[in-house]
Amino acid sequence: MTPLCGERWFAVLPDCDAALAAFRRLRHAACHVVRHESGRPWLLGCWEESQARIVRTGPVRLALLGTCRTSAAELLLRADKLSTAAQAEDAVRGTAGCFTLLASVRGVVHARGAAAGARRLYRASVDGVAVVADRARTLAWLTGAGVDMAQLAARITCLESTPFPLDRAAVFEGVRAVPPEHAVHLDRSGRADERRWWQAPPQDLPLAEGAAGLRQALREAVAARVRPGQVWGADLSGGMDSTSLCFLAAETGAQLVTTTLELSDAANEDAGYARSAAAALPRGTTCLSFPIAELEPYLTGLADGGEPDDEPALKRRDLAQQRRIRAVLREHGAERRLCGQGGDHVVLPPECHLHDLVRHRPAAAVRRLAAFAALQRWPRGATARCLADRRGHGAWLAGQAALLARGRTPAAAPDLGWGPSMTPSPWATEYARQATADLLRQAAADVPPLAAARGPHRWIYQAQQAGRVAVTYEQYGMDLEMPFCDDAVLEACLRVRPHEALSPWSYKPLLAAAMRGIVPDPLLDRTTKGDASAEWHAGMKAQQPVLAAWADSSRLAAAGLADRGALRRAWLSPGTLPAACGPAVEAALAAEAWLRDVETHPVPDYLEEHPRDRDPVP
Repeated sequence: MTPLCGERWFAVLPDCDAALAAFRRLRHAACHVVRHESGRPWLLGCWEESQARIVRTGPVRLALLGTCRTSAAELLLRADKLSTAAQAEDAVRGTAGCFTLLASVRGVVHARGAAAGARRLYRASVDGVAVVADRARTLAWLTGAGVDMAQLAARITCLESTPFPLDRAAVFEGVRAVPPEHAVHLDRSGRADERRWWQAPPQDLPLAEGAAGLRQALREAVAARVRPGQVWGADLSGGMDSTSLCFLAAETGAQLVTTTLELSDAANEDAGYARSAAAALPRGTTCLSFPIAELEPYLTGLADGGEPDDEPALKRRDLAQQRRIRAVLREHGAERRLCGQGGDHVVLPPECHLHDLVRHRPAAAVRRLAAFAALQRWPRGATARCLADRRGHGAWLAGQAALLARGRTPAAAPDLGWGPSMTPSPWATEYARQATADLLRQAAADVPPLAAARGPHRWIYQAQQAGRVAVTYEQYGMDLEMPFCDDAVLEACLRVRPHEALSPWSYKPLLAAAMRGIVPDPLLDRTTKGDASAEWHAGMKAQQPVLAAWADSSRLAAAGLADRGALRRAWLSPGTLPAACGPAVEAALAAEAWLRDVETHPVPDYLEEHPRDRDPVP
């Protein structure tokens, strides 16, 4: 059930009179207000009642916003034991789901999102006091902040995904994105500091033991959302991730309505595997198929604009399709839908774990290295040089910054670094490259990696990329649930020895072992994976009139971040570029669309005045 206003946002205020100015500016748009023990406002915003557990006992206020299995009554019992805000983590230890944790104890605030990045927090100084919000746009509006063009440059300069730690930065001046593994503490004077609340677990479990842990984590993640007898939508793509969630949801006794996209490529085996899975699901499951030719093309509505996200996002690729599918599911009584997003990111370790394995278990590394080198066609000399590179994260990042600043394309090499080698995009201007390089140099000196070794660092990084997608769809009210983006699921995967979770001889061995006995074996033994590249190219072609007009009036070019001619070539003739450029082409398109939306929506739509709880303004 969505709020009457249909919006989702919140802000957290310190327990001081100076915060009342921010409260007065936001109160008109908030459906709900929860107060500190003192009576001053603590938490305000709009959220679904079913997605909130908020309790009050004595000086303690405790809120879980999102999906969780803990009842309000149980949470109240735990809250009653708290004496400090920092103890709030004890109250939710072992709680399945994906949620933001907020606490006020005697006016001291503890606030954090999710380690996997599927719940994010931002903070900024508003009228001299720290304010925390789940949307950067809220704080940008409160402070009058403009777009940070250097941070925007970082999102279009490299052909690869935005590098750590620039991927987690806010793109508004003066707004700070709280790292997912950190919590914000607000004292009663309105000052903020950050403290680490989450650490990656040790990677010490053999595959069989780790698979049992992942099976339990996924079962609990699904059970935190799905109840027996409820009607639930569920993606059934034919891939192992969505298929696993369908069988786990069926195990709970839910009444499933599955959705399968039938893509145009005759060689794509997804639909065939989806049909096999559907035949094995319990009788009474409703299986819906959507031929891609009968849905809106990719990028439909690109020029329509709308409320901008907190950062450029790729949701417009299939937003029209997702809305059509959601409408059909609601006709069948399914208000929410399970989605396998994040599965690839959390169950598959990055190949760079081989760099760690060579040092700690050389005997185990030799055969796997040879197999991966043959499979990926790694040149022997380049592989040896990558394995011999012992630079720490800071030195590696500084080296990448130097190459990027000079416009140098890194030499072809296996992907065994702290991150993908940073290849400058053909449209990035010298200004964009220098701005990104400057940010990387600063990060090299100031920001530690997510883990001490390359493998776990990049595993967490890629999981948090999936979490960013989950945030986008949640804020757009798409009613998608992504259990693979739960912290407990990520932790269960990280516990496994990475050289056993990634194999050159089998596909997703960790998930296959976890689901053995739940999902039919033929579905777990699949070794192929389909894609929608044909649909993407068709969507780009259909949007050529819009793309040509955007290239001529590009906001990225006007800001000095992109070369107009190179953008035009990339957007109008993406098929002439190497396949590796595809994600970067779309990232530049997302940044262009985002700048246009920010320009036309200076005030967030969700902050418009609407009916709310009765609560006098102090």
